[in-house]
Amino acid sequence: MLPRRLRYVYVAIAALVVYLWFSGHSPTSLRPHRAPQHAPSLRYKNVNWSRYAYFQYATSTAYLCNSVMIFEALERLGSKADRVLLYPEKWDTQIESVTDRDSQLLVKARDWYKVRLVPVDIPVTHDRNEDAEELNATFTKFMAWGQSRYRRVLHLNSDITLFKHLDELFLLPSAPVAMMRAHWTLPTKKTLASNLILLQPSEDEYGRLMTASRPDIRQAGESDSDILNRFYGDSAMVLPHTPYGLVTGEFRIEDHRNYIGNSFDPWDPERALQEASLVHFLDDPFPKPWIMWPHNLYAEKHSQCKAEDCRNKDAWTSLYNDFRKRRK
Repeated sequence: MLPRRLRYVYVAIAALVVYLWFSGHSPTSLRPHRAPQHAPSLRYKNVNWSRYAYFQYATSTAYLCNSVMIFEALERLGSKADRVLLYPEKWDTQIESVTDRDSQLLVKARDWYKVRLVPVDIPVTHDRNEDAEELNATFTKFMAWGQSRYRRVLHLNSDITLFKHLDELFLLPSAPVAMMRAHWTLPTKKTLASNLILLQPSEDEYGRLMTASRPDIRQAGESDSDILNRFYGDSAMVLPHTPYGLVTGEFRIEDHRNYIGNSFDPWDPERALQEASLVHFLDDPFPKPWIMWPHNLYAEKHSQCKAEDCRNKDAWTSLYNDFRKRRK
């Protein structure tokens, strides 16, 4: 029989081990607005974060609202880098009435989320075709290359939900451009995805990209992604699509090898959400989450439960519901 004092020592050691284990292995919530979990190496204080910036642009009220949601998430998740928003110079920050939604959102971004507002002449070609006009607006992202006050800029599409901030990307080895592969097009096509672009501003590149995007120069139907692939398809640093490239369409398909990267690891929707830094709402034929769809589309196209396993369906539904709830 152990002496009483020695038994107390063993109990204390056991309690300490249990505490250290759970403090370092806490379960991660599946809620999209959970707190970030980053390596301690990102907590040092000798980084000049004013040299790095998240970049957003807005050409309509709908996308301005999305951008403000991203800035809110960056603030809540503890991001240290600057935040920049480009918007049409015809907008202003003088709130004239309760219905002046654009001004309200701009002021909120500036005052609540520390966003640097930059009014610019948005290069939008007015077109009777709404799809063509929206396509023209996407070339505004090329203005990120003109943000020469920063060493690095991170452009994110605004149709996403952020789970964690992405400050660690700014500290990657130097490269003019870093992007992910569009894994959902593999193996048929091997292209870069334009929903996340880590770039080093350059006046020369800015000029080249803006020239290439002019309606009288670019090819008919050529998108911003097409131009970026033409410029950087063979030279960009390729970022891993896990954890930065999860798309909502992944929860409605059967074959997950392109996302997982192999054919032997099982697909686990809950684990995918836990590990992801963001999710991109890319899910044809479903429209973006701020646009309501016909009820029959959901019934016809949504994935069904299999053997009482509804995790894919539940994850997909919760992502859309969460986005809409936060957007109200």
